[in-house]
Amino acid sequence: MSSREDEALARAAVTALAGQLALAPKPGLPDPRDLGARVTRRDHRMLCWSAKALTPGLAAMAAAARRTGEPTPGLRTELGAIGRCTEHSVRLAGGGHRGALWALGLLVAAAALDPRAGARDVAATAKRIAAHTDKRAPRRPSRGSSVSAKYGAAGARGEARAGFPHIRRALDALATARSAGATEERARLDALLTVMSTLQDTELLHTAGPLGLRHVQAGARGVLAAGGTATEAGAAALAALDADLHARAWSPRGSAGLLAGALFLDSLPAPVSSRARAA
Repeated sequence: MSSREDEALARAAVTALAGQLALAPKPGLPDPRDLGARVTRRDHRMLCWSAKALTPGLAAMAAAARRTGEPTPGLRTELGAIGRCTEHSVRLAGGGHRGALWALGLLVAAAALDPRAGARDVAATAKRIAAHTDKRAPRRPSRGSSVSAKYGAAGARGEARAGFPHIRRALDALATARSAGATEERARLDALLTVMSTLQDTELLHTAGPLGLRHVQAGARGVLAAGGTATEAGAAALAALDADLHARAWSPRGSAGLLAGALFLDSLPAPVSSRARAA
């Protein structure tokens, strides 16, 4: 049974996902400008609705972590079972969010293990959980793991086992853009592009292959090199990249899921030691 604290973590994670969905313009990704969601074939409103179906499962993951108390193999297996049930609920609600569920589930569980931890410590704890094997996982590999094996990409599992390096980079990008005076929307777009610029996104590898992935990474780097989305040149480069990815029907969904994870960690209270230094 989940507590108020568990439910609060779950709501914070879903709020972070909603923040990612509301962000625009996201190159190649559904956002409020495009309610037809041309790339993913899912209506943007349906994605927002189905995101709410994650809440009970994420609360259950937090409760499991709080009850277990340590990032054990047993916790990893229990999180996997809860995740599969949650995926089914999300499909009934309209689908989507599988990658976000993986990242957010691990991060919510890690945050529940130590409510006083800051963002980077939570990511480190999530790494310890992900290091274990889910002994009850289906034997049939997922599309993402098959693509990872084919191209030698880290994939979602490798990202988690490395401690979510792209989420940490997104957090750095958020801080840098905010300190430079960017609006929150532009700071989040810069964070998304930072992830896109280096992530071996298995969704892109599946649809576009290695050359397509490098094309998208170069486009994201170009926006950042132009000064980021808060500048006139960067905004123009972003618009060109967005049009290009929509025309090619390429969608960097892995990057979007990791941005949601970064926004969740960004929403956590700073640890006491950090607040003391800031004072």
